[in-house]
Amino acid sequence: MTLKKYSIGVIGDGAWGTTLAILLAEKGYPVTVWGAFPDYLHQVSETRENVKFLPGIKIPQTICFSSELEHVLAAVDIVVLAVPSQFLSGVLRGIKKCQFKGKPFVSVVKGIDPETLMTMSQVIKHELGNIPVAVLSGPTIAIEVAKKIPTTAVVACKDPVLARELQQIFSCSHFRIYTNDDVRGVELCGSVKNVIALACGICDGLGFGTNTKAAILTRGLVEMTRLGKVLRARPETFVGLTGLGDLATTCFSPSSRNRTVGYELGKGRSIKDILASMDSVAEGVHTARAVHNLARKLAIDMPITEGVYKIIFKGKSARKVVSDLMGRTLKKEL
Repeated sequence: MTLKKYSIGVIGDGAWGTTLAILLAEKGYPVTVWGAFPDYLHQVSETRENVKFLPGIKIPQTICFSSELEHVLAAVDIVVLAVPSQFLSGVLRGIKKCQFKGKPFVSVVKGIDPETLMTMSQVIKHELGNIPVAVLSGPTIAIEVAKKIPTTAVVACKDPVLARELQQIFSCSHFRIYTNDDVRGVELCGSVKNVIALACGICDGLGFGTNTKAAILTRGLVEMTRLGKVLRARPETFVGLTGLGDLATTCFSPSSRNRTVGYELGKGRSIKDILASMDSVAEGVHTARAVHNLARKLAIDMPITEGVYKIIFKGKSARKVVSDLMGRTLKKEL
């Protein structure tokens, strides 16, 4: 079967799901997008614009929309999962009732489950069984990809044949895909970097400078790599596109939701008020609790992550957390 014959279902109508749907549709693939709210999907279908999550970007007429999981799953060959991590298990339980056997799943969901401490691909296999799963990740701010700004990303998959096929499907003139078989490392990078981005945003909100932000990014990368080493991910993954690349993008981009939430925390707003004012989801908030739990379980020293956790879930002052970090026992760099 030639690549052009694949039909693709995108589960999730947020910024990234919509962006990937547009990219794939413009390559000639039949695409159907699923969303949980029928009225909003109807609005998007009529106006051909996702004003809530991807304003100003025209959606091709060829993209279909449906709020019926069964309808979408029955009609597609490949499934792209693009829902927030905290909603993934619920969506997967709905998928279990549909025809999904034999269809490869591509996860673009970044996060770690706070209760089970599983990565998203592990959650997918836990709910759906031993199905083909790949992970698409990297420094990919959705609006930049939607505007066709040159971007690179990684497809991580244990099956090299599937990885190369997905590489061809998603690659285009402005979106270059690499392959990697370190699925765990890629997922850990995509999850923990959101927590470090919150810390960088807090740094900005407190009015600190580039010195502080560089320290957070660099020592945050050490924390990510430290966790990956214990969980048997490859160290080189953490200095690649899905590690250092995604970390830098999320920490510095004004479009980063996690950096923005951190900025507001640094300004003194409560996490409850910040989240209530947002349509989109900042994955780092939920991931901070998951990584905190994981670090405690594995006895891994992750002080920046611990600090972010205390600010969000324990109400600790951001300035006090910074003071505590700066006052830790002196040590070698690595």
